[in-house]
Amino acid sequence: MSATTTIPLRPHEIALLRGGPRAALTVAVLDLHLRDAAKAGRAGTMRASGPAERADLPPLPAFTKAVHGALYRAAGMRQLLDRQGVRRALADLRDDLTAAGLLRTFPPGRPRAARRALKDLRARHPLPARRSGLSAEDKLLLVALYGDEALTLLARRFAQEAGLTGRGGTTERELRQSWGDSSGGGFSCGTV
Repeated sequence: MSATTTIPLRPHEIALLRGGPRAALTVAVLDLHLRDAAKAGRAGTMRASGPAERADLPPLPAFTKAVHGALYRAAGMRQLLDRQGVRRALADLRDDLTAAGLLRTFPPGRPRAARRALKDLRARHPLPARRSGLSAEDKLLLVALYGDEALTLLARRFAQEAGLTGRGGTTERELRQSWGDSSGGGFSCGTV
């Protein structure tokens, strides 16, 4: 295995590699929900519900902090992806993964090292049959690796109420669309 596959990846980075910006955003929102810092709002939206940083929990990654800051008022996934702080944090995240050799700009997509890393992570962390006994970190990793299937298993009610799954919501949609931002420079990727 190449050296790039041993780079420790956070769940939102894994999700970005697997499913694009929407998948990374889903993991960040779930992280905030598990910390009681975000909850479902009205009609398939999410909103901040408290402070994101707590002394009894590990510090938040910069990307998740940006998402929390963008939840200053209720938003659905599409609105959240359009907020400037989230767009900037996603660009930084893509740049970091590109610098680590896990994303390509030309041709756009994931190099072999990223595909291998995802395959290895899935082999080491299979989706469990039930959610009992899993830590918050385990839940985030599983949602990052398996998308909607894990989200439905591990946080069904929040995912439905917040518009992450069900009618109009999915973390898998990004696989068939551009990774790009509205400026036109972006990525696309296939499935793992």
